[in-house]
Amino acid sequence: MAEAAAELLERAARRDATLEELRALRVALQAVPLAALRSRLGEHHLRALFGLLANNDREQVSACVSILERLLQALDPLYVIQNLREELQKGLFHPDDSVKILTMSQVGRIVEDPAAVPEILHYPELLQQIINCIGGEKIAVAKEAIKSLARIAQSQEGLEALFGSSLLGDLRRVMATSDVVRYRVYELIVEISSVSAESLNYCASSGLIPELIGELTGEDVLVRATCIEMLTSLAHSPQGRQYLAQQGVIDRISNIILGAESDPFSSFYLPGFVKFFGNLAVVDSPQQICERYPVFMEKVFEMAESQDPTMIGVAVDTLGILGSNVEGKQVLQKTRSRFQNLLSKIGHQAKNAPTELRLRCLDAISSLLYLPPEQQTEDLLRMTESWFTSLSSQPLELFRSISTQPFPDLHCRALRVFTAIANQPWAQKLMLSSPGFVEYVVDRSVEPDKASKDAKYELVKALVNSKTIAEIFGNQYYLRLRAYLQEGPYYVKAVSTTAVEGAE
Repeated sequence: MAEAAAELLERAARRDATLEELRALRVALQAVPLAALRSRLGEHHLRALFGLLANNDREQVSACVSILERLLQALDPLYVIQNLREELQKGLFHPDDSVKILTMSQVGRIVEDPAAVPEILHYPELLQQIINCIGGEKIAVAKEAIKSLARIAQSQEGLEALFGSSLLGDLRRVMATSDVVRYRVYELIVEISSVSAESLNYCASSGLIPELIGELTGEDVLVRATCIEMLTSLAHSPQGRQYLAQQGVIDRISNIILGAESDPFSSFYLPGFVKFFGNLAVVDSPQQICERYPVFMEKVFEMAESQDPTMIGVAVDTLGILGSNVEGKQVLQKTRSRFQNLLSKIGHQAKNAPTELRLRCLDAISSLLYLPPEQQTEDLLRMTESWFTSLSSQPLELFRSISTQPFPDLHCRALRVFTAIANQPWAQKLMLSSPGFVEYVVDRSVEPDKASKDAKYELVKALVNSKTIAEIFGNQYYLRLRAYLQEGPYYVKAVSTTAVEGAE
C-alpha cells in the first residue's frame, strides 16, 4: 500500500482524520491495487470508517462512503458478513441514502457468493432491515433490496427463511405502506416465482400471488393496470403460465377485455390486458392463443383501426410482437384483407404520425417483414412481399424518404426496415430496380452519427450474407458491398494531399 494512503488510513482508524485528509485518502486509494489494499487492511480500519458515518456532516459521510466502497471491494464477501454484520445493519438504518446504497451493494455481493448466503440467513434482523428497505423513498435502495432478496430466495434455505418465518409478516407489514410499495413486494414475488415451480409454490402458498391476482378486478383502474404488468411478467415462465391457466386467470382477463366496452375507464387498463395476450402468444403458441381467445385479436384490430394514438401505438406494438415469429405471421395472414388494410394504415402512420408513433410503426414493420433464411418458403416470401406492397403505393421510396430525414431515430428505424427484408430475393430485386438505391446503401457520407453508421452496416451485412445477393445484384455491386463490409462501419477514405512549391 502506498505509504501516504497507509498513514491516512491509520489516522482515520483513530478517528482524528480531518475532512481534507479523508478526501486525500479517497483519492490515494484509487491508485492502490486491490491486492495491496487487502494485505494491509485491518478490521479496525473498517469499523472506524463505519463509525465516522455517524457524523452529521454530509461531506464527511460522502468521503467515507467513497473510501468504504473502495476498501470493501478488496474483501471477500464471506469476510464482510462474518465480521461487519453489525456495521451493515446500522448502515441500513442510516438516514443518508448513499450509506444505504453502499450497504445494500455489499449485501448484493454477499448474496452472489454461495459460501456467504448461509451466513446472512443466520441473521434475521439483517434480513428484516433489507425488507424494510423495499419501503424506502429512494427507488435505488428499494431495487437493491428486491434484487438481494430475490437472490437469497434462489436456495431452499432462503425460501424457507422468507416464507416460513416471521419475515413473511415483515413483507406484509411493508406492503401496507402504500400502493407503490405493495407493488414493489409483488415485483419481488414475481421474480422469485420465475425461478422454479417450487419457488412459485412458496409464493402461492404465502397468499401473495392470489392477492396480486385479486387486484385484477379491483375498483382502482390504475392499480389494475399495474397488476396486469406484474401478471405479464409472471407469464414469462412456464410454471407461471401454467399457474395462471389453472387458476382461470387467463379466462378472467379475456372476459375483462370483453366487458371493457361498457367501462368508461377501460382505456387506463385495456392496453396492458392486450399486451398480456400479445406476450402470451409469443412465449406460448400464437395460433392456440388467438383461436382460444378470439376477443384478443378482435380488440387488437379494433384498437389499430381507431383514431386514438395511444391505442394505435399499443396495437402496433402487439402486432409487431405477434408477427415476430412465423406462426404469428400465419395467424395474421388468415385475417386476409383486414390485415392488408391495416398495413396500409400502419404505413400511413409511419410517414405522418407524431414521432413516437412513427418509431413504433417502423419497429413493428421490421418485425412483421423479417424472415430467417431457413424459413423462406415460396408461400412465406409471397406473403411478406404482399405485406410490403400493402404498406404504401411506393413502399421502398416511403422508407427511403424516412431514412434521409435528419432525425437519427427515424433514420435508423427506416434502415432497420430495409435490413429486415434485405435477405429476401423479391426485396433485393426491388432495391436493384430502384434508381440510385444501391449507391445510397454504399454511400457513407449520408450517415452523420455512430448509430446511423451501425444501422447502415447491419443493412450491408444482411445483404452480403444473403445467398442470392451476388446473382441478383451482379458482381460489380456485390463486390462494392463486400468491400464496405470488410472496411467496417466507421471507415474513412484517406485523402492524399500534394505539397506545391510556393503555395501558402
